[in-house]
Amino acid sequence: MHNTILVTGATGTVGREVVIQLSIIDGVRVRAGVHSIIKGENLKRLPDVEVVEMDFRNRDSLHAAFTHVDKVFLITPFSDEQVAMAKTLIDEAKAAGVKHIVKLSVIKADAVPETMIGRWHREVEKYIEDSGIAYTFLRPSSFMQNYSNYDAASIKRDGRFYHATGSGKVSCIDVRDIAAVAVEVLTGAGHEGKAYELTGPEALSNQEVADMLSGATGRQVAFVDVPEEAARNSMLQQHMPEWMVDAMLELEQAYKQNRFSETTDTVGQLAGRPPHSFRQFAQDYRECFI
Repeated sequence: MHNTILVTGATGTVGREVVIQLSIIDGVRVRAGVHSIIKGENLKRLPDVEVVEMDFRNRDSLHAAFTHVDKVFLITPFSDEQVAMAKTLIDEAKAAGVKHIVKLSVIKADAVPETMIGRWHREVEKYIEDSGIAYTFLRPSSFMQNYSNYDAASIKRDGRFYHATGSGKVSCIDVRDIAAVAVEVLTGAGHEGKAYELTGPEALSNQEVADMLSGATGRQVAFVDVPEEAARNSMLQQHMPEWMVDAMLELEQAYKQNRFSETTDTVGQLAGRPPHSFRQFAQDYRECFI
């Protein structure tokens, strides 16, 4: 018997990797939910993957995507509307008879003191808990791939990347490991009602990240610690909305204070192998930085 698993946000950093890893699992049909069919073209080439268009703001557009779906891997975009979007998706999942929601959350979503992003994710978690649908929450730390997605341009251009994190350390995780855990939770048993904190194997400062990127690329990569006000001005000059600037700087301050430096062994327990180290990530993604 085949299970149909819907992955929302399937063209994003985590969503795409989850679709790729699910596509090779026997007995699983993957439905990749995308904002634009054009952006999801590459996913159609994967075995047993169906691509469907979804508008998270419009519940009427979701019916086809949720039809005959057994489980959902729930990802919503980084947006000031993400709570409302997630609730729309959860309502449709309940109406469609979805049996299990696995939500991509953030590390320490239930922590005090909270962050804006953590508060938003926890609100959605509570909404799922109250829905009556079986659930699992994946709470990963910051992604290693954020460096290749957002810092690679400045590293290529002038050999530097910029953050307001000081010497603070973060236990970043490779999205390939998040996806491996997601696949286990979506296809395995006994994960209902649990929240898993996911990290890489070590906590690193951005200076240590720079040193590892230097070693992997064979060129000097420098980390520049930026004063918070300068970071704010730079983001605003790039036309980032104020809510996003506030959220990003709040995270940077939390990183600076080592609030996300703890490591867990959850990836090893659930994926059956150690998580990727940053050194391995840097080697695997070296072409992004040169």
